[in-house]
Amino acid sequence: MALFSRRQFLAAAAATLSAPALLRAGESPRVATLDWALLETLLAIGANVVAGTELRQFREVAVTPVARDDIADLGLRGTPNFEALRFVRPDLIFNSNFYAWADARMRPIAPVESHAIYKPGESPYALAEQATLAIGERLQLAAARQLAEELSGRLDRCRATFAAGDGRPLIPINLGDSRHFRVFGSDSMFGEVLKRVGLTNAWQGATSYSAAAPVGIETLASMPDAWIVMIPPHPADALAALSTSAFWNALPAVREKRVLVLGSINPYGALPAAMRFADLLREGLAHAWNG
Repeated sequence: MALFSRRQFLAAAAATLSAPALLRAGESPRVATLDWALLETLLAIGANVVAGTELRQFREVAVTPVARDDIADLGLRGTPNFEALRFVRPDLIFNSNFYAWADARMRPIAPVESHAIYKPGESPYALAEQATLAIGERLQLAAARQLAEELSGRLDRCRATFAAGDGRPLIPINLGDSRHFRVFGSDSMFGEVLKRVGLTNAWQGATSYSAAAPVGIETLASMPDAWIVMIPPHPADALAALSTSAFWNALPAVREKRVLVLGSINPYGALPAAMRFADLLREGLAHAWNG
């Protein structure tokens, strides 16, 4: 009886690892992604996610939907561990234009499908909705269309709530330090939600891929009528420094208690991030207006 040589054995093992796992009848495809917007989408529609990137930070920043503990962490988004990806044997890998450079490394592991949500000059909400429906159709998950429809209905209800508010514009920001922030423009997911619920984004300046940074904290003085909407995560020392800052405390929005600090949200998220932002904003403004 012929025996495998060591070289033949290693070659066979490598071929086995590189081949996508065969699906059993009724089994959901095993999917992986490097992109957080696609990760939150896959989780929200109930896909069988087996690998993602920077999962500990994702859980802290995105918060919902929850990334299960059994999902393999591939490491940093910019330098993922392709051997770990190969080891979990996905059937399909979803990628975005942000990480298109990795496609060539991932195709030998499993087929790669790309969906762009953030593109200059295009609506991230519309692209996220298209991606959600396309992924749902690809994986045969009806929850994808349900997610899109639920969010649309929720935004309509938010619009009715906000119509009874004070009509002030809002400026959505994320602190970099006590003197600088990142501001989200009309081409961001947050800006899109504001528009769809009938609120005005106080930031009318240019942005690059949804946000502009760093912007000096003194810029807020030019928008005295706006609500300041702070979207974590923020550096803890920055918040502490602001609390004792004479300039910050002199701002009209601060003096008049028109500062909302929301829960953490994925700033480059998809429909789940849009839903979380709308829910937290509605809750925060309703409390402020009625308090």
